[in-house]
Amino acid sequence: MPGPADPGAANCYIAIADNKLLTRRGAPWAPLDDSQRVALQLDVISQHYLGMLGGRACHVLECSPALRPGAGLEWFGLRSFLGRVDDSLFELLGRAQQVVTWHNDHRFCGRCGKPTEVHGRERAKLCRACNLQFYPRLSPCVITVISRGDQCLLARNSRFPQGYFSALAGFVEAGESAEQALRREVREEVGIDIENLRYFRSQPWPFPGQLMLGFHAEHAGGDICIDDEEIEEAHWFRFDRLPLVPQASTLSGQLIQHFVAQARARSKE
Repeated sequence: MPGPADPGAANCYIAIADNKLLTRRGAPWAPLDDSQRVALQLDVISQHYLGMLGGRACHVLECSPALRPGAGLEWFGLRSFLGRVDDSLFELLGRAQQVVTWHNDHRFCGRCGKPTEVHGRERAKLCRACNLQFYPRLSPCVITVISRGDQCLLARNSRFPQGYFSALAGFVEAGESAEQALRREVREEVGIDIENLRYFRSQPWPFPGQLMLGFHAEHAGGDICIDDEEIEEAHWFRFDRLPLVPQASTLSGQLIQHFVAQARARSKE
């Protein structure tokens, strides 16, 4: 793993404090360059190399939240960047936040309690006392849009605002395949069976560290019976009469859009 920024090379920086990203008030987000980093006098707690961005070595700076007065800067949560920056940049910002979280969550060994140190060659923390390594946490999740003819099943989580519906999703448990987890989650949350599972695509989702695996599936039997815990409502919606749904920058929104496009094409045949 590359170390600190090279003062003789081109570098850029993503500044984070308390899981929020530094950005200029009223302007599109852009990384800091070397001169801006110096001028802002940021109180840097830790620094981590992320990779190359536009020909420059990109680093995340974990900072204290205090800012120099009059700098015209603010801290914004990562979710506020959804749809405001392109997907590759959002993924980089998400990686920056996850790396800082990993660094802080594994300062000490979970087995023996001794301090850890940064691995010299990998993105890992190493405990010299018991030789245990800690990599950034990644939690696989499955997400699906279930179809029944020209309808799809969408649900409203208890945390969602009124009228907002999304695809069903859940974590993959130990010993499960993605397909097994999908069948179990759907049965637990809405009480139906599914078939013809088709992988769609994946998306890193840094809230705080998930990898979303998207599927399309078809209704195989059963009536909707919600779990009354996470799910407050679930209904079948015709492709041209959808409620408020996630934006296309999310995997859920992409799954829904793909279903709509296919259903609309079939309706014109």
